[in-house]
Amino acid sequence: MLTLPPYDGLDPFEDPLDRLLAQIAIELQLPPSLFDQAGDRYAAVRRKLEGTSAFAGLIEHFYPQGSMAIDATISIRGTDDEYDLDIVAQLGGYFRNMAPLAILIELEKALVDYPVQRITRQTRCVTLHYADKMHLDITPGVRVAGTTERESYIMHAKGPKPSHDDRLVDMNAYAFACWYQERTPLERRLAKSFDRHWRGIDEFMAKDEAEVDDVPDQMHFSVKNTATLALQLIKRFRNIRYADYSGRIPPSVVLSYYAALSARPNMRLSEMVIRIANWILRDIEAASMSGKRLHVANPMCPSDVFTDRWPQSVAQQNEFAGHLKDLVNGLEAMAKMTMAADAIGEWLREMFGDRVVTKAADSIAIRLGTAIQKVQQSYSRKGRLLVPGTGRSLSAAVAPQVAPATSAKAHTFFGVRF
Repeated sequence: MLTLPPYDGLDPFEDPLDRLLAQIAIELQLPPSLFDQAGDRYAAVRRKLEGTSAFAGLIEHFYPQGSMAIDATISIRGTDDEYDLDIVAQLGGYFRNMAPLAILIELEKALVDYPVQRITRQTRCVTLHYADKMHLDITPGVRVAGTTERESYIMHAKGPKPSHDDRLVDMNAYAFACWYQERTPLERRLAKSFDRHWRGIDEFMAKDEAEVDDVPDQMHFSVKNTATLALQLIKRFRNIRYADYSGRIPPSVVLSYYAALSARPNMRLSEMVIRIANWILRDIEAASMSGKRLHVANPMCPSDVFTDRWPQSVAQQNEFAGHLKDLVNGLEAMAKMTMAADAIGEWLREMFGDRVVTKAADSIAIRLGTAIQKVQQSYSRKGRLLVPGTGRSLSAAVAPQVAPATSAKAHTFFGVRF
């Protein structure tokens, strides 16, 4: 297979609006300490299951799915510091002949003494709840014979007793993750910059683009491209809009599908958020005009329907479309500078949540304030004074205004007071 070289991409921290959005995304990420720990827990759970008599030698594959598989994990709905990670346990042997509820119960029993705060058997998975607010969902599945790699039936059974509603659900999360990754290639400048900011290792001196080193494909970053960063922001926006909603909400996998479908390397972050939202809006409006519910399926496994449990009605999808229009209209107004400066901070809080927006603004103030103090006389090759860490001239029309780092409550960006 021909492998295309990575794109350079755009560094979102070089643009005032995109810098705000990227910093908001950083505040949503699994912290570096938990990010590293997630891999250890993933391996530990498999060792635990393989050490039991019920599962020994019967786990054919154990792999991440969903946001964990595409590096798009953010805090879950209604929280700022809880994270869901998803694992598929593909089972063989006698599990192929067991009923859905029986398999879920067997998985729960095998983990009953696992050292976590609690264990919950769900309709399609078993969840491990850790003390640090990480949740690990383990979804058991059995291979579908004669199909593409790792296509499996997963279990659907509410319990506590078998029901006529219990069933097997076709899925291929592995193939979808591969499809997503192929459509969202590495953008090396974004990846390096985001990883550096995410880990808190910032470079204050402006660098020429030619000085950006090549990024090895195998090197892991928290986010590798603009489409995934935009996806995280849309997922957060959805979480905030549905924080108090008791029913089902637009699934993350549907948002991921549209992020990959609309992905275009070398776009600005704000433009990519708008682009994904508009692609979703287009399909919802087309379905609603025909009186139909939105239908989205796994492009690598058509029987794996992502919209099988949402939307439940045309009205429900239209409600989400209305929310997306609010997001698009606001971002377009900010980009065109037609939104009043004193309204931007409040709009961002409404879209993405008060706490993360405030933290993002404080983080930028500290970073840029410290940078300005350290490199007051840093000049580009053409002699212009640069905004540290942005590579942009202070005379640029949209250069952020930065208050001293010692006064975190009195800073402004993009003409906005936070």
